[in-house]
Amino acid sequence: MCKGLAALPATCLRSAKDMKHRLGFLLPKGETLSDHSSAPSKKHKTGAAHRLSSDEVKKWSESLQQLISHKDGLAAFTEFLQSEYSEENIKFWLACEEYRKCKSPAKLASKAKKIFNEYIAVESPREVNLESQIREETRKNILEPTSSCFDEAQSKIQILMQKDSYPRFLKSKVYLDLLNQTQARSQQRGKA
Repeated sequence: MCKGLAALPATCLRSAKDMKHRLGFLLPKGETLSDHSSAPSKKHKTGAAHRLSSDEVKKWSESLQQLISHKDGLAAFTEFLQSEYSEENIKFWLACEEYRKCKSPAKLASKAKKIFNEYIAVESPREVNLESQIREETRKNILEPTSSCFDEAQSKIQILMQKDSYPRFLKSKVYLDLLNQTQARSQQRGKA
């Protein structure tokens, strides 16, 4: 059992601090992350200047695609998934999106193998929940990789997130706090 932050491995601390700094810019000006243990990073001044509107945050509730296609929505959803210990799903989905953009056949093979070994292989470090049939089909696909060799696996993970994680995200403290903060800010602007 851990006894405070000192007992956590350095990589876990770095990862937690990185996420905290990446999401700190979502908080309203003047609010610190004392509830969350630190202040926002100065490297996100552009994000802070861009302040989210309540309309943007509300739009995230329309679909998973609306949420993950917005930079700040993706960051909030990733934070939520990390809190549920299921961030491998969005990381895999994003890796597939990045992979699809690769045009070099030589790079496709190495990237495909890396994605497979990290997310799909049984007992891989970030194994996603796929049926054995899809796992095997994907294994065969990467023997002669194309930009679409992960399409079915990615689709299954997207459906899983759509049906499972996304509805919970919309009811989560992460989302509801952001929605409340942006609505309060827009009401304050309306009174000014």
